[in-house]
Amino acid sequence: MPTTRTQHAGVPTGPWLLLLGAWAIALAATLGAIFIGEVMGQAPCLLCWYQRAFMFPLAVILAVAAYRSDTSAWRYALPVAAIGWLVAAYHMLIYAELLPKSIEPCAQGGPSCTDAAMTILGTVPIPALSLGAFSTIILMLLMIRREPIHE
Repeated sequence: MPTTRTQHAGVPTGPWLLLLGAWAIALAATLGAIFIGEVMGQAPCLLCWYQRAFMFPLAVILAVAAYRSDTSAWRYALPVAAIGWLVAAYHMLIYAELLPKSIEPCAQGGPSCTDAAMTILGTVPIPALSLGAFSTIILMLLMIRREPIHE
């Protein structure tokens, strides 16, 4: 059953703020991916497409959950975020060259998963940003799960 926002001096607190924060991260990651692809003109690699397939729906799921104050959303958002995290972790391992090139799915054609273009401002790896976003969303959803239900 959805919980209501707890308020202190008229300001929402508790699990709802965590839900709103998770949505903000998912939205920023979604808009960032669109910016990198459409404005910067950088074609995403295969693993980037898979990560987008899990991040983009999270932005919608968490937006609806925040609007409805549905802190039980962790039940359906957490599996989506966890699968996205697994893809991002795999991508980061390939990018860091901790896995052999022979299992790189992007080596078959298209943009490379490990190319120098896989960075923002030439320093921050895009797979690390994705992994960080999924990790933070998962952490926030787990914190929501632990919060007592206020009705």
